Amino acid sequence: MSGITVLAEGLKFPEGPIAMDDGSVLLVEIARGTLSRVHNGRVDVVAELGGGPNGAAVGPGGAVYVCNNGGFQWIERNGRLFPGEEPESYAGGRVEKVDLKTGRSEVLYTHCLGQPLRGPNDLVFDRHGGFWFTDHGKTRRRERDRTGVFYAKADGSFIREVLFPLEGPNGIGLSPTGDELYVAETMTGRVWAWSIAEPGVLKSERRDRPDGGRLLRGRPGYFLFDSLAVDARGNVCVATIIDGGITVLSPHGGEPGFVPMPDPLTTNICFGGKGMQTAFVTLSSIGQLVSTPWATPGLRLNHQ
Repeated sequence: MSGITVLAEGLKFPEGPIAMDDGSVLLVEIARGTLSRVHNGRVDVVAELGGGPNGAAVGPGGAVYVCNNGGFQWIERNGRLFPGEEPESYAGGRVEKVDLKTGRSEVLYTHCLGQPLRGPNDLVFDRHGGFWFTDHGKTRRRERDRTGVFYAKADGSFIREVLFPLEGPNGIGLSPTGDELYVAETMTGRVWAWSIAEPGVLKSERRDRPDGGRLLRGRPGYFLFDSLAVDARGNVCVATIIDGGITVLSPHGGEPGFVPMPDPLTTNICFGGKGMQTAFVTLSSIGQLVSTPWATPGLRLNHQ
């Protein structure tokens, strides 16, 4: 695939892009601690959130919901930026809601049944107004957190842990019909699928049964998975670290595909534009948001 256009550069580890109908793209700058807007070559701060704003999604009423991982130690090397271990300033993870008109934010969740959220990473809304989100956890010198997947209501009134444990759960998405949940594990380079019984409830929460989560057919080699988006045909498009690009997986077992990108830390993808046929991709270590035509239209997200 050709035709990569740089929409913004100099960003401080961008992730969580959201394509808006006015042509702008909202994204987080994790190292800057902001929710920002890219439009016509300008980058404007929408909200100062602090910590480590990570995944973002438009929810009911047009507010933006942000998974905040609590921050990283940052490593600069050869002009590139890399996230490191849990910082000394770390005070926990959270999910917060941002009013786009005022830039004001409110914290919705910091715990689930007394268990603190460690590093909320990415989220996706269902058609019922609730959202699924991953907790990637934090890494320290000789240990890292065991974490999972949660479901919560947009008004801050309900949260439950749905899956535990997973190996660094990161990207999360829903099938076009909303009846399957997809979760990417960073460390294993795997994407799992679970059938959804009802909002916030899976048909099975165990992977050792025939009716449990199934592994999507992957591609060979060493790589890490980050965030994901689903296209209109149901393919799962996963941002891929190490070889840098977008891995395209069929939930039905088709041959995997790969679209290379010019950054080994390609971290996120969303769809928008005319006919939903433009992919917006974050190249995090070099601080760029780029766009490229996409052969298959993307899936319009709930509340987008």
